[in-house]
Amino acid sequence: MKAFIASSFLLAAAESARVLRNTGSSKFILREYLFNDDVDKEGRRELDGIPSDQPMGYRQYELKEVIDVEGRQGVATNGTHYFVSDSLALYVYDMDGNMLQNNTDPFNGLEKPANHFGDIGYYKGNIYTGVEWFEDGRGHDIQIIVYDSETLERKEAFPWDPNSGQVEVSALTVDTNNDLVWMTDWVSSNYIYSYDVESGAYTGKLHLRATPTWTQGIAFYQGDLYITADDGNADRREHDNLWRVPKDTLLNNATYIRHELEFTVPDHFTDFGEIEGLDFNKDNGEMIVLSNRGKRIVLGTPMGLYPGYDKEIHELFVFRIVGDDDDKEASKDVVVDTNITDTDAGDEDLIDASSSNQDSSTKGEGANTTDAGDETLDDVPSSATSRLAGFVALVVAGAVVIIH
Repeated sequence: MKAFIASSFLLAAAESARVLRNTGSSKFILREYLFNDDVDKEGRRELDGIPSDQPMGYRQYELKEVIDVEGRQGVATNGTHYFVSDSLALYVYDMDGNMLQNNTDPFNGLEKPANHFGDIGYYKGNIYTGVEWFEDGRGHDIQIIVYDSETLERKEAFPWDPNSGQVEVSALTVDTNNDLVWMTDWVSSNYIYSYDVESGAYTGKLHLRATPTWTQGIAFYQGDLYITADDGNADRREHDNLWRVPKDTLLNNATYIRHELEFTVPDHFTDFGEIEGLDFNKDNGEMIVLSNRGKRIVLGTPMGLYPGYDKEIHELFVFRIVGDDDDKEASKDVVVDTNITDTDAGDEDLIDASSSNQDSSTKGEGANTTDAGDETLDDVPSSATSRLAGFVALVVAGAVVIIH
């Protein structure tokens, strides 16, 4: 009987909590839909007024054009050219997809052996690349190598810090807001790693929760960090995905990564395959994604062709970012907060049950300090305060029942 009463109490308390979808900023946003959600016949959840088939990302994207290229690894742009990396080469294209230049021997003269470029980034007239010797499903001798974007000649190289825990580099980008280079690890995608853009010194890592799998591309847009993941199995006709790290959590020790977009076939991609690098044309609000199709990939290595293909095809998918502006907030996110607020929902309060995300003024793994904010019970409406008191009384009463 006691167990039944305790269970009923906990269920009642949980059912009384609802999800607050906030159009403002939040310290802690969860991509989960809890408690009073409706589930449709296909198992998809709906929130008040938001149909389950509506895109749930922060931004929306429309496919604009597809451009065939030679490289299969990464892409970057300076607004006037596309820079594309193959495993063993670099290419330059104009915006119409015409090849202008290439370097098919980019690793000549390196002190350490290399056989693999990942995704790349453009910064101040240079192409930043992550380089490694990739073998047996992991990387060795990881380096950051900088090439001149006009000549494609190598300028400088920085070694990675093996004590960081990183064992592969699948992508690289430059964070101009914080003067950092960020790298992904395809083998273990639960962290991304940062280095000083000028000195190449290791500065720390960011823990991604929940962890994306098989991360392949990385790029910034309006301060937020976007990551492509080859997390769909092409043999099973599964789609790959785009993820987002909010800009205000980049220098924390950990962050909750948001799902941004599922690259469906044929709406976004031509066929199922292997997603790779991405970048953004910030001048005209476009996202560029490189994806491969035609070859079967095993442990990151192309292995044979799918039926109907006589070669692997590499394509840049150029997307227009729809209705983009800084005031558009992710109202479809689930927000956790500490206030109880009166709303038009009648007797159902929006209870913000939350832990505040920890900010860090230091890069990497420095200690965080909790920002409790300036709000007190004096800021809460009296009617909400009375409801809070009633809820606390219910909790205490339930606890007494459970104990006795």
